[in-house]
Amino acid sequence: MLRELIDKFYLDRQKDKEQAHFYITDAGRCGRAVFFKFKNAPRREIEPNVLRLFDHGDYIHQLIMKPLLSIREIHVVASEIKIPPQELVSGRADAIISDGKDLYVLDIKSMNSMIFRNLTEAKEENINQVQLYLHYFKIPRGILLYVNKDNQELKEFVVNYDKKRVLLLLDGLSKLKNKIEKNIIPDRLADYPDNWQCQYCQFKAICALANGGKLKWEDFKKKTESQPR
Repeated sequence: MLRELIDKFYLDRQKDKEQAHFYITDAGRCGRAVFFKFKNAPRREIEPNVLRLFDHGDYIHQLIMKPLLSIREIHVVASEIKIPPQELVSGRADAIISDGKDLYVLDIKSMNSMIFRNLTEAKEENINQVQLYLHYFKIPRGILLYVNKDNQELKEFVVNYDKKRVLLLLDGLSKLKNKIEKNIIPDRLADYPDNWQCQYCQFKAICALANGGKLKWEDFKKKTESQPR
């Protein structure tokens, strides 16, 4: 009884979530998948246990922040802080901290032991997010702190602001915004279907249906009606 009710709670939370603006996590991601999110296209539901893991990630953030708020060598300037409002993208950094000399944007990521064990450098998609935080907060350095969900082991990587990278990310989002407004479905990723994003994509079925090139959303939309939501 409880399992079914709890699963339903999580499944109901993801229904009919039409996206209205870019999130920091969209930077550098597959433009076609982001487009489909904006259009609330048919998608494969995320399993309830995976959704619970997302909530568990929030709990891990709290575990990390607890000692940071008590350590004398570190000052937490702000936590759960939104980037300054602007038209293109929204996001919320885990924290801004200071070591007494410099400010850092802190971004906390959790993962399982298998991924954590092989992690020798910060993941590209995480660096993209931190770069945008650094840009909007005007802070030159960030820290990506990775947490092993299975044993709470930590790894950290310092990220320096890269203006060239940020401008490329913002230009990509601007061009994608234009496609969304004009109802033009973007191309697939160049390395489809081998890109890691394709393996976990909720829109894998309709992406295959759309084939590789650009399409008009209104022309393609009818084909999606028979796809499961």
